[in-house]
Amino acid sequence: MGKPTGFMEITRQTSLELPPEERIQNFNEFHIPLHQDEQQAQGARCMDCGVPFCQSGMMIGGMASGCPLNNLIPEWNDLVYRGQWALAAKRLIATNRYPEFTSRVCPALCEAACTCGMTTGSPVTVKENERAVVEYGYEHGVIHAVPPPSRTGKRVAVVGTGPSGLSVADLLNKRGHKVTMYERADRVGGLLMYGIPNMKLEKWVIDRRVDILKEEGIDFVTGVDVGRDISADELTQQYDAVVLCCGAKQPRDINAPGRDAEGIYFAVDYLTSVTKSLLDSGFADGKAISAQGKKVLVIGGGDTGNDCVGTAIRQGCTGITQLEMMPCPPTCRAPGNQWPEWPRVLKTDYGQQEAIALFGSDPRLYQTTVKEFYKNEAGQVCGALIARLESQVVDGRRMMVPTGEEFAIECDLVLIAAGFTGCEPYVAEAFGVELTPRGGVADVKYATNRPKVFVCGDMRRGQSLVVWALREGRDTATVVDRSLMGYTNL
Repeated sequence: MGKPTGFMEITRQTSLELPPEERIQNFNEFHIPLHQDEQQAQGARCMDCGVPFCQSGMMIGGMASGCPLNNLIPEWNDLVYRGQWALAAKRLIATNRYPEFTSRVCPALCEAACTCGMTTGSPVTVKENERAVVEYGYEHGVIHAVPPPSRTGKRVAVVGTGPSGLSVADLLNKRGHKVTMYERADRVGGLLMYGIPNMKLEKWVIDRRVDILKEEGIDFVTGVDVGRDISADELTQQYDAVVLCCGAKQPRDINAPGRDAEGIYFAVDYLTSVTKSLLDSGFADGKAISAQGKKVLVIGGGDTGNDCVGTAIRQGCTGITQLEMMPCPPTCRAPGNQWPEWPRVLKTDYGQQEAIALFGSDPRLYQTTVKEFYKNEAGQVCGALIARLESQVVDGRRMMVPTGEEFAIECDLVLIAAGFTGCEPYVAEAFGVELTPRGGVADVKYATNRPKVFVCGDMRRGQSLVVWALREGRDTATVVDRSLMGYTNL
């Protein structure tokens, strides 16, 4: 422990954010990191407590408490405080191969379980310490390509280049297996590339890591849709193992009259079109679904819905409403939601902050859903009938049901961000692997019912966090390696 009294003497300090009015002018990241000396002081706030829930990754109250990757947080926080940045980077990548991703997009389960947060209400800035460490590692050559010293002669195909695919591919390659990754999109990264907006994760961050993976011997094949452009039989014949990491990309739809109106899109399609147009031409190609000059309705109050809000504002929407089925959470932990459980409290994210600054109010309407979409004579969506909901017990289950109160709103662009129901089934069907009733691939410790075929990430566990995808990749790599070699040292 670097400074026993650090948590009492040093105030929590986070990176600065550009004001909403300024940052909405572009799609760039808008956080200004602390100076290195200031970040080192934040490392001193870590108490190296006897029960470091921050790195536990335990399931408590149905939610993960602490880091699912079991990052050695007190150790590298102490190294940050002492100014031993290179050692901190090595300690960090010992458990997390992609901290440049988690330090930007993870909701920081570690901080929610920080003992300092429990005692002072102000947890250690673990996420920002992590970002400072990984960026130091890149800048000073601590993080660089390290090709495997030898090869095993085994070949592995990884289908999907999202976080779980990159995770499993990296470890299997380091073990010495020859790994080829297949991606149906034109760029590597999956969810990281096209599912997360540029202002949360600039794409050079992904490209920088992919360049290292290429130097280490991983081959990437983009623009190839496995199960359509190349058959499952071809892959299973060419490779000793195939790992399916195709995500949970089957979006949940809204079954309401008028759903066939033009101008209603799934959030994933909207966000993908915007990022692709930005990267391809700086929006000059006109291929992005545009919110410019439109009144936007976002259905879904989660992270993806927030990303839609922030994106639509940057495109120049004239108004925005975000529907959330559940009640508004409390501003502080309610009874029964005690530390170190994940705090089920109100979170106002960057998109909502920007809407408040631009339009004067929070865009979220709690306990609401769409009952009907209205369309004009041209078939374009022009409004929606909104139903208010309340919590009731129905057949022994607590559910949100209509109260009977309804109201109409105007909208000419609707974005459905209501989550996902599982993987797109065609890849699973091509390989003949079984699906669960919830839409994921059935498995026994990451192995499917088909020999040589494994499953990893959201395709297996359902829609989840990037940090869980990285953990899935780590665990799956161990199983695949053991199947190939009879033992594993991963």
